[in-house]
Amino acid sequence: MLRAAVDGNGHVNNIEYIRWMQDAAKAHSDVVGCTAATVDLGATWVVRSHHIEYLRPSFEGEKLKVRTWISDAHRVRSKRLYEILSKEGEIRAKAWTDWVFVDVQSGRPKPIPEEIISLFANSGGAE
Repeated sequence: MLRAAVDGNGHVNNIEYIRWMQDAAKAHSDVVGCTAATVDLGATWVVRSHHIEYLRPSFEGEKLKVRTWISDAHRVRSKRLYEILSKEGEIRAKAWTDWVFVDVQSGRPKPIPEEIISLFANSGGAE
């Protein structure tokens, strides 16, 4: 991890966890084909809320990985779960984000099509 990700206490800055979660969500969406399918439908995903539980600090020089998967999808919303782990597999943080499927033109939520739900349902998650 980069030195810029570390705060004055020598720990990874909390905002970095959010950045890594967003990067992992986008990478997972790209890999399963959801990003392209969403664009084709004239839609986008917007984070409505999030929560992070910091279990143990991470420090400069450590190698971490982010695991993410979709836990559910209903009407216009989808909940994504995350684990941020050390190289040894120790969970450093657990988190979730609540995403809303939004029509790009109107800016309003719209129902998540079954084809999008299926792409995520068959993916099993990503690291």
